[in-house]
Amino acid sequence: MAGGREVLIDCKFLRGRQKKTVAKELCVASAAASETFRFKSPYKRADHGSSENGLNWADGHIEYKDLPTVLNKAVAGFAHLYACGV
Repeated sequence: MAGGREVLIDCKFLRGRQKKTVAKELCVASAAASETFRFKSPYKRADHGSSENGLNWADGHIEYKDLPTVLNKAVAGFAHLYACGV
């Protein structure tokens, strides 16, 4: 996705077990393109979600364990990374 020098990473979270913050969705956006990644639940059974952001544990197509790899590949080649999250 690289094509510029700057990229913004927007992350949406859900509360996991023991109130752990779990990234559910990442959007990586540059001036040229954007890509959104939704992760599966890191838990075997978790069928609820958040009324605050509309995300649900059942949504997602990428294994949660792959989050670091997906993020590293998505931002490869960018010189400046900016992040925000809700």
